Amino acid sequence: MASNRIIKPKTSPTSRSPVFPSRACSTRLLDDHRFRALLSDEDWGRLPLAVWRRFSKRLADGATVVYVGEVDEVQVSRGGWWLAQAARALGGPLPLVYERGAPMIVAVTEDAGCGGQTSGGQIWTRICARKSGFPQVIHSCKRFTGPTGLEEYVGFGISMALTIAVVDEAMRFSSAGYCLRLGRLRLPLPRWLTPGDLAVTHRDLGEGRFRFTLELVHPRFGRLIHQSAVFREAMS
Repeated sequence: MASNRIIKPKTSPTSRSPVFPSRACSTRLLDDHRFRALLSDEDWGRLPLAVWRRFSKRLADGATVVYVGEVDEVQVSRGGWWLAQAARALGGPLPLVYERGAPMIVAVTEDAGCGGQTSGGQIWTRICARKSGFPQVIHSCKRFTGPTGLEEYVGFGISMALTIAVVDEAMRFSSAGYCLRLGRLRLPLPRWLTPGDLAVTHRDLGEGRFRFTLELVHPRFGRLIHQSAVFREAMS
């Protein structure tokens, strides 16, 4: 069974608020309403309480939460494999490890100036172990900006607008267009230059476990990549 490791806060002797250690001073856990603001009251109310807590956890700048789990489902077509290899020129934002049971770590770090922006965001670092060689490391940044209010920045000026919906009590992030930023210019990428429709689903499994599922579907070539991993989070 997958386990979770989280940087746990210390409790202040004079307050019940969680306090995170820092070299300069203590930093406190903050309430995060940024994801909540992107959903209607009705949709937010359909999510399990555990998902509310998970997506309302905002750390002070630089603090990190680490989730540990393993891949339980993975499928990749020939076209998906070639696309993932080609994407290595952009830092390798797509999965390159296609082994069930592969250990995976996801670290979420709060950053007030994510990707050079001032709107704040979260840096996501995904580490997936291989049977041999170094693990694959994927960096991206969720920024609360753009035409939908949320986008995923993968580097090299490329970002993907995201929409959030609630489907069967799960939170689903779906791509809503890609763009290239050159200085102050924001250039939408034509659909034929994009990898297809990307969807990431966060589903609570109870008992502190949750599943992240990534699926990439091309309008012409069908499903290219499907990867699912189960994580466990410790109660703080």
